[in-house]
Amino acid sequence: MSASGIEVADVLRRFLEEYLRRYGGPRVSEQRRAIADILGCMTEEMGGKRYRCADCGKGFWQYHGCRNRSCPKCHGRQTQQWIEARSAELLPCDYFHVVTTVPAELRPAFRAEQKYMYDLLMKISAAALCELAADRRYLGAVPAIMSVLHTWNGWMLDHIHAHMLVSGGGVSADGENWHEGSPRFLVPVKKLSPLVAKRFREALSKGRPDLYAAVPARAWKRQWCSFCKPVGEGREEVVNYLARYVYRVAVNRHRILAMDESHVTFKHKRHDTGEWKTVRITGIEFIRRFLLHVLPRGFHKVRYYGLWHSSKRQLMDRARVLLQLSGKLRKDQPVETIAELAAEALPGCDSETPAISCPKCGSLNLCLVEELRKGDRSRLGTQ
Repeated sequence: MSASGIEVADVLRRFLEEYLRRYGGPRVSEQRRAIADILGCMTEEMGGKRYRCADCGKGFWQYHGCRNRSCPKCHGRQTQQWIEARSAELLPCDYFHVVTTVPAELRPAFRAEQKYMYDLLMKISAAALCELAADRRYLGAVPAIMSVLHTWNGWMLDHIHAHMLVSGGGVSADGENWHEGSPRFLVPVKKLSPLVAKRFREALSKGRPDLYAAVPARAWKRQWCSFCKPVGEGREEVVNYLARYVYRVAVNRHRILAMDESHVTFKHKRHDTGEWKTVRITGIEFIRRFLLHVLPRGFHKVRYYGLWHSSKRQLMDRARVLLQLSGKLRKDQPVETIAELAAEALPGCDSETPAISCPKCGSLNLCLVEELRKGDRSRLGTQ
C-alpha cells in the first residue's frame, strides 16, 4: 500500500464512471483488461485461499493478485518468476546504461501502430549499438545487451524510450578474442544518435511507407539518444538496474500522495536534479494518462541482444572460455547468472511479496482450509 493508503484501483473506483462518460470507454482490449484486472486485484474476483490461524483460531481469506503487467501491486511475484527463468550470464566486466529516446514528432505514429513501432525501436536501437561496438576504435566486439521499453515520463505523459544495459566487454566476431573496453567509455553518443535515426528511417520507409509519410522531416534531425553512462562493474549495479526497470509501470502506487472528489496528487522525480516534485491532475486525466502506457497484447518489453541473444549461445560459451584463459574467471567459478544475482537482491526491494500472517495476532502458524477459483464467489463463507 502507498504511504497515503491510496491505490491505483482506488482512483479507478472513484473516477472510472466519469471517465467512461467523457471518453466512451477504452477502445483497446488490453486497456479494458487492465482496468478489470486492477479493480479485481487481491479481491475475491481473482480467487484465493482461506487460512485458519493455529494459534488464535482466526479464519481469513488471502486473495490472489491479477498478474496484469500494468498493475502496480503484482510485480513482486512476477519479478521473482522472471528472474528465476533467466539464463543469460552476467559477465565479469564493466556495464553501461544507454537510453534511446523517440522525438516528439514520432509519437503519433507510435500511438497509431504501437506494437510495430515499439518493436522497431528496440531492434534498431540494439542493432545500431552493436554496429558501433563492432568498430575497433571503440569495443571491436559483440557486447551483451538487455533492453527494456518504457513509454512514459514522471508526469505519465508520452516519453517513448528504450533502456539498454550493455556490457563493456565482448567477443570478437570470429570468436577468437575477448575485448575489454574503457570503463568510462563505450561508444560515442554523437554517432549513436544519428545512426539510430538513420537506421530507423530506412526501416520504416521500407516496412511501413504509410507511417513514414506521416512523420515530419524534422524528426530525423532530432537527437534520439539521451545519454550513455557507465554504471560500474559487479552485482550491485546489475541488480539495481533489473529492480528499477524490468517491471516498472507508469505510476507506482507509492507515488500517489492524495485524492479528493475531483483530483489526484502524485509525485515524480526530476532526473536532472534528483528533486521530487508533485503533480495534481483530475482523476479522469489520471486514468487517461495511465491507460496510455498499457502495452499491446503479446508485446515483450524486455529483450536480449548481442551475446545475451539466444542465437549467440555459442559465442557466449566462447566468452566464458576466453575469460577463464585470461584469468578473469576461474575454471571452477561458474558465470553467475542475472537470475541468481537479482534474486539475492529481491528481499530488499520494494516489490517483495510479504509472507502471509494472521491479521489478528500476526502468527505465521497457518493452516490452509480451502481454495477459491477465480470468478467463483459461491463458496465464500464467513471470513
